[in-house]
Amino acid sequence: MSIQILAVLGFLLSVYAFKTEQNIKKHKKYKALCDFNKEVSCSKTFSSKYSHVAGFSNSLAGIFFYILIFVLAAFNFQNYIFYLAVLSFLGSIYLAYLSFFKLKNFCLICTFIYLINILLLIVSL
Repeated sequence: MSIQILAVLGFLLSVYAFKTEQNIKKHKKYKALCDFNKEVSCSKTFSSKYSHVAGFSNSLAGIFFYILIFVLAAFNFQNYIFYLAVLSFLGSIYLAYLSFFKLKNFCLICTFIYLINILLLIVSL
């Protein structure tokens, strides 16, 4: 799988996450497509205190991250992609820990993003 395809998939999932996050803020009773029950809920993760780092939305950061990865791949800057993939992999481990153990929640969209970040690391080697 190519880095650019992974970047596009990550971008689309991040956009969905961001739109869901915005809908939750506007409508408290909003139910996302990825909300199945109390333990399997994207909304629970997107509305948690862990959904922002330093006041900046994780999903918005993801949108910019995947755009950057796409552009770097287009110009064949593999070294930069590898280092960014390592950072995103480490960030994914931390966010997965928060989701699974702190929030006791399974976020389907988040898990797909973690998988994309793992694949980005593998492909960028």
